[in-house]
Amino acid sequence: MIGKLKGLIDSYGEDYVILDVGGVGYQVHCSSRTLQALPSPGDAAVLSIETYVREDQIKLFGFRTDTEREWFRLLQTVQGVGAKVALAVLSTLPPAELANAIALRDKAAVSRTPGVGPKVAERIVSELKDKAPAFANVDPAVVHLAGAIDSDRAPRPVTDAISALVNLGYGQPQAAAAIAAASRSAGENAETAQLIRLGLKELAK
Repeated sequence: MIGKLKGLIDSYGEDYVILDVGGVGYQVHCSSRTLQALPSPGDAAVLSIETYVREDQIKLFGFRTDTEREWFRLLQTVQGVGAKVALAVLSTLPPAELANAIALRDKAAVSRTPGVGPKVAERIVSELKDKAPAFANVDPAVVHLAGAIDSDRAPRPVTDAISALVNLGYGQPQAAAAIAAASRSAGENAETAQLIRLGLKELAK
């Protein structure tokens, strides 16, 4: 099983790179983000590899980091997500943004991926939500709030305040983060108007 390849970039295809390792050219399929980040032909490159062995072929998938490869694996544990869709997701969202989107239950961000409809995005978020916080760089309190909102457990003033900020043009994750911070400083019994005011102050920082 191949876990890593280090060699020279030989050439690029639409969704793959040929990596020359000691005179042997390996065709490695990558996300568009990884392909864009790799150097010009003739330059050295290192890729973490996921090897797929089928009856009729051996296919290599390459990643700039082990974290990207881990997300490739995690995504495919979701029903309806194969290698092609997993690469498409990683082409749309880098690992850190994907982790944040799933941790914050941001299905809209995941569904921006070509070929990923609302149902698949819903499955990705719901099935990976417990794994995402380990990779995310968002406040655990915001993750907790997002989970409460997703399962209708959040206090009414909180959900109303987030809705108000979204209506003002802020994104759902931004609004949730601002109101989570506002809720921390105002306390559990804060009214909607107070949360909105504090949330706007957070967004203005």
